Amino acid sequence: MTEGVAVVTGGASGIGAALAGRLRHDGMQVTTFDLDGADMGVDVTDEGALAEAISAVEDAHGAIDVYCSNAGAAAGAGLGDDPDWALCWALHGMAHVYAARRVLPTMAERGGCHFVVTASAAGLLMTLQSAPYTATKHASVAIAEWLAVAYGDRVGIHCLAPQGVRTPMVTGGDERSRRELRAAGALLEPEAVAGAVVAAMASSEFLITPHIEARAYEAGKVADRDRWLAGMRRLRDRL
Repeated sequence: MTEGVAVVTGGASGIGAALAGRLRHDGMQVTTFDLDGADMGVDVTDEGALAEAISAVEDAHGAIDVYCSNAGAAAGAGLGDDPDWALCWALHGMAHVYAARRVLPTMAERGGCHFVVTASAAGLLMTLQSAPYTATKHASVAIAEWLAVAYGDRVGIHCLAPQGVRTPMVTGGDERSRRELRAAGALLEPEAVAGAVVAAMASSEFLITPHIEARAYEAGKVADRDRWLAGMRRLRDRL
């Protein structure tokens, strides 16, 4: 899109900052939400605060044409603890739901709009390092799929599922996590991921996999889950 109003959550760094930069470059009026370092300090897991922030954007700039529900966190090693699960469910599950409740009815009435859910290849496959992240990114994919059925004939619904991207969330992880990412494929720059999102919006593509090998990995998982699980155990042992 070359004009209109956009919101990007988790927009202070990483994929969110790259999305905001690309949409601004393409001519959109972009507002970023994040806890700090963004245009607006917003806790996207607080439904009331998120709704107020969206209303402020609409009052200032008009109806929202693109909403990128991108905020996330890499929380919870292994099975994690209860706060890890609560944070991941809030960010990777309910934040998408809160945004969808607020913006999709109006988007559906207007037409020509886009709603992007940032999931992860971990939502199609898994990450060995974190059960909370894996499970809740699967939830992100499922929410996006549900929205695509409910709204996809009136709004472009897109699910972003990258593998390793050179962001603080990835580069700040432990060495075991970095080895797992290297085994899966090359790290992409956030700007490349943002470009893939813009291309998917133009082509009305639902699933955005900037790492094309992720689709082959998912196909192998679906074709023979026992074989795939055995392969993941072998990868666990190598790491």
